[in-house]
Amino acid sequence: MKLGIVGLPNVGKSTLFNSLTNAGALAANYPFATIDPNVGVVAVPDNRLKQLGDLYHSKKVTPATIEFVDIAGLVKGASKGEGLGNQFLANIRETDAIVHVVRCFEDPNVVHVDGSVDPTRDIETINLELVFADLEVLERRIAKTAKTARMDKTAAKELETLNKIKEVLEADKMARELEFEDPEELAFVNSLDLLTWKPVIYAANVKDEDLADDGASNQYVAAVRELASKSHSEVFVISAQIEAEISELDEGEKAEFLESMGLTESGLDKLIAASYKTLGLMSFLTSGEDETRAWTIKIGTKAPQAAGKIHTDFERGFIKAEVINYQDLLREGSIAAAKEKGLVRMEGKEYVVQDGDVILFRFNV
Repeated sequence: MKLGIVGLPNVGKSTLFNSLTNAGALAANYPFATIDPNVGVVAVPDNRLKQLGDLYHSKKVTPATIEFVDIAGLVKGASKGEGLGNQFLANIRETDAIVHVVRCFEDPNVVHVDGSVDPTRDIETINLELVFADLEVLERRIAKTAKTARMDKTAAKELETLNKIKEVLEADKMARELEFEDPEELAFVNSLDLLTWKPVIYAANVKDEDLADDGASNQYVAAVRELASKSHSEVFVISAQIEAEISELDEGEKAEFLESMGLTESGLDKLIAASYKTLGLMSFLTSGEDETRAWTIKIGTKAPQAAGKIHTDFERGFIKAEVINYQDLLREGSIAAAKEKGLVRMEGKEYVVQDGDVILFRFNV
């Protein structure tokens, strides 16, 4: 999973990125502090892996990962070359979703690029820049496709789709407001890597005192939630500053620190949950003496395609999947004990993999 982080300058983007990835990206209280795209890979916390790794005495435990791409803050006019953000928009075109960090706190010591805190305005500023950036891409694609559309039915259909999207963007709306039922048309739209087509997760950055009630008493967070609800987008509340402090602690200290603040999960945990929900993802597990590993797949994936995540040969030569729920396996203490109780199932090609399945694939090529 790959997530692009966007926002205005000085909203806490790079501080959040640093704390999520410990990548040491430059963070400073002035616009354009981030002049190169920062990329960091984060392990997805998953207690199931450690438990299964201990059970099998695995030599290696490999979690699922999320790649974060942080770009310079976008400002009004970025698509026309204002500021530095536009130079890096290409870096987030290949992400699965966009994390939009929105400032939801007052602080006279932290400059706001537009002079005041207004989440609705700030979100609209970023959205418009993404719209303009996509229009630029579309116009080039339309000009190219139009040359072959007269003689080529596929190109003619693509041109129709491109113009449909262009019309929506020209009305200052996001491409994701469109719905495409034709699988071929949908595949074509997905291939365009449009920024306004990607799902958005809003990170409402608050002061630490607003964390305990999840921003319920913060008027700015309320504004973000209201706006996000119109596009069915996820919102999670974080304090980038607190995340920075948490990132310096070890696991034991982290739990104590969160408890002392009346919190049950970190911002990273919230973001991962929101990301999985937004993208319709889940994890199945493989476990053995060599390695215990989490594999991220789309909800609804069938066994052969899940096997293909491990290796294309597994999908090509799929025979059966030996499946057990991780809780059943841990409770019984071994795969042999679980088999005795009939808890291990042999599933075929139509089996839809469930979150937390521990699977051994049988294949032949």
